[in-house]
Amino acid sequence: MEQPPPTFQVKGAEIRKLRMQAGLSTDEMAKKALISRRYLNHLENGYRTRMRPGPYQRLRTALGLPADSTRLLGPPEDPPQER
Repeated sequence: MEQPPPTFQVKGAEIRKLRMQAGLSTDEMAKKALISRRYLNHLENGYRTRMRPGPYQRLRTALGLPADSTRLLGPPEDPPQER
């Protein structure tokens, strides 16, 4: 069985867009996703770009996205190149 990645790279602008379309404030969305308002603010503003699986799943659910949605995910990172 495949292990989930330790973190997910997310698109903060997409998180903000979906939150605003849902008509929710930062406080309301943070409470709904069981994360802090500050953490959500940092994600939306790009100060943080990675999320652990638990908070990511709760945020995705709070935004009404299905489990197989990749809408919040940023581009996959390339593995480090050896010199």
